[in-house]
Amino acid sequence: MSLNSSNTNESGSTLTEPLPQTTAAPQDANEPKLIDGRPPANSEATWALGIDWPVAIWIGVIHMLVLAAPFFFTWQALAVCIVLSYATGSLGVCMGYHRLLTHGSFKTYKPIRWLLALLGGLSGEGSALMWVGNHRKHHKYSDKDGDPHSPRDGAWWSHMFWFLPDWGKKLSDDLTKRYAGDLLKDPMMLFLHKMFLPSHFILSGLLFLLGYYGQFIGMEGGMYSGLSMLFWGTGVRMFYVMHVTWFVNSVTHMWGYRNYETNDDSTNLWWVGLLAFGEGWHNNHHAHQRVAAQGHKWWEIDPTYWAILTLEKLGLAWDVIRLEDVQRRDQSIA
Repeated sequence: MSLNSSNTNESGSTLTEPLPQTTAAPQDANEPKLIDGRPPANSEATWALGIDWPVAIWIGVIHMLVLAAPFFFTWQALAVCIVLSYATGSLGVCMGYHRLLTHGSFKTYKPIRWLLALLGGLSGEGSALMWVGNHRKHHKYSDKDGDPHSPRDGAWWSHMFWFLPDWGKKLSDDLTKRYAGDLLKDPMMLFLHKMFLPSHFILSGLLFLLGYYGQFIGMEGGMYSGLSMLFWGTGVRMFYVMHVTWFVNSVTHMWGYRNYETNDDSTNLWWVGLLAFGEGWHNNHHAHQRVAAQGHKWWEIDPTYWAILTLEKLGLAWDVIRLEDVQRRDQSIA
């Protein structure tokens, strides 16, 4: 199903696909073609914009925390890392950012939308405004000029380097207005956008205190236990969630099998499906973007979809878009 179709969510806003493409005509043969005001991905013109140093430092600090984590290992910190990886990765990014806010695969109450958006932000992958904007743009231009992160522009570019160019406030704001205008109408999404960095400091501080005064959960307490919680609950957890979701952008457009013929390079890759909470069945997703389930074969396990079905059973989610409904509709149209 094309994401270009208009759909109305429970707040009354429409999930229309972004504004029309704006391609600036080059003034001469040597000037790069601009798409949505941006030069080609991973080009000299893109890197000439400079490095977004706050983002580069952010990613660098997370990776340095991972290097320190083995020296501060505790079982309690590992358990917190696993729980928060699921909460921020599967519930926050995969269910909240991706299937709910980007594609409208189901509906839920506003407080749950906001909670999922908060958890998604705590993954470290940016606010809902930026994440949704970039992902909708990816679907519009998938593996073509204009795709923010196609492996055709380089494997490492698609995995993580695409975060690094300094697009500046104007182009960043334009991306949000063009591709995530429905979220801009929600004051809570604007608040969470502003609170992206403070929310991480708050969570990291709470994790450190949990370890420092951790006698009640069987830890020794003190500085070692506090740093253990910090390095594993923040560093290792964010490293894991970031890279397994980044694998969806990179390797599931490079290797794997395809259930559907789509006009991009999307594939299904079993180990990304397992590690990324069901997001690795990416060819399925590109073929039916608004379907809540991304695993379409019985062996393509999808824990995020199971969580959506659990919400539905509890009466907390409704209008869940199922594959069979879309296929039945397509057959009736044909």
